[in-house]
Amino acid sequence: MLKQLLEDMKAAMKAGDKAKLSTIRMLRAAVKDTEIELGHELDDSEAITVFSRLVKQRRDAAVQYTDAGRDDLAASELAEVEIIQAYLPEQLSDDELVAVVDAAIADTGAESMRDMGKVMGVVKAKAEGRADMGKLSGLVKSRLG
Repeated sequence: MLKQLLEDMKAAMKAGDKAKLSTIRMLRAAVKDTEIELGHELDDSEAITVFSRLVKQRRDAAVQYTDAGRDDLAASELAEVEIIQAYLPEQLSDDELVAVVDAAIADTGAESMRDMGKVMGVVKAKAEGRADMGKLSGLVKSRLG
């Protein structure tokens, strides 16, 4: 995945795609910062976690820009989300999310909201980078509540 970033950066430079080039550079910087913080090169699962965090940040920023009436900046953030998502695994469908949550509830023996932490731990491990954790949290709450 990280090698693909380098290749895509070169291709964006050659094509003159400034938006994609800027986003890829930001991704590489985030990866490098995390590598320095952790003290080792990231594997793909760690990179997916970093990219997922960046997608969440961009979506949150887009909502704030939209609320402030800055649709141009919101569109820019959402364009970055599209580029970043190309490096994440395919997102789970709603039916797959329900199946993951139901399996986690069955695996943990969860019966009430008190067990939400256990269920979220299992769900997060299975769906990291492939689903919005906020959406999953709401689904777990509805299933347990």
